[in-house]
Amino acid sequence: MHTKLYTRRAITAILASLFLTGPALALTKFEAESLIDKLTNDIFLVINSGKTEKIMLRDFERIFAKYADVPVIARSSLGFARRGASKSQIKSYTKVFQGYMARKYGKRFREFIGADIKVIKSQKSKRGFLVDSTVTFKGKRPFLVQWQVSDASGRNLMFDIIIEGISMLRLEREEVGAMLDRRGGNINKLIAHLKTMS
Repeated sequence: MHTKLYTRRAITAILASLFLTGPALALTKFEAESLIDKLTNDIFLVINSGKTEKIMLRDFERIFAKYADVPVIARSSLGFARRGASKSQIKSYTKVFQGYMARKYGKRFREFIGADIKVIKSQKSKRGFLVDSTVTFKGKRPFLVQWQVSDASGRNLMFDIIIEGISMLRLEREEVGAMLDRRGGNINKLIAHLKTMS
């Protein structure tokens, strides 16, 4: 009797562990580095395309949606405010945030015209892999750009960029938090504001 009870408890514990923690980390070092290779290659194809800014920013949004875990980044940027947000607000915010990020960082990426980027190594992190790359401008010393990659959402996706020690995720949380504070914590007003930001 005790043996059967113990066995049932053991099986229950194993099943609960599988469902609560999700699948074991399937993301590999090669996959993480390959994702960033493809991401940076797509970025540089746009940068060096000679297209107008409007078309380039549209392309950057497509790249952001393809390679980044937008829902995770968007929710993180809201901080504690996401707990009081409705599902419809989170959905609307995520969509607007995607465009805001594409415009903001797309304009920054344009500064990389003529530069060279190379993935040099990667290492396991708590949430996947941290991929190191170097960006080099002609006649200047290279600087470090790191990419956090995870498969927690069911796909291999990037969820943070760290440029010389500065985390995009942390920076956006601070900036969005400040914008939200200026609007009295009203997420609808924040969504409307982000739509107007070029």
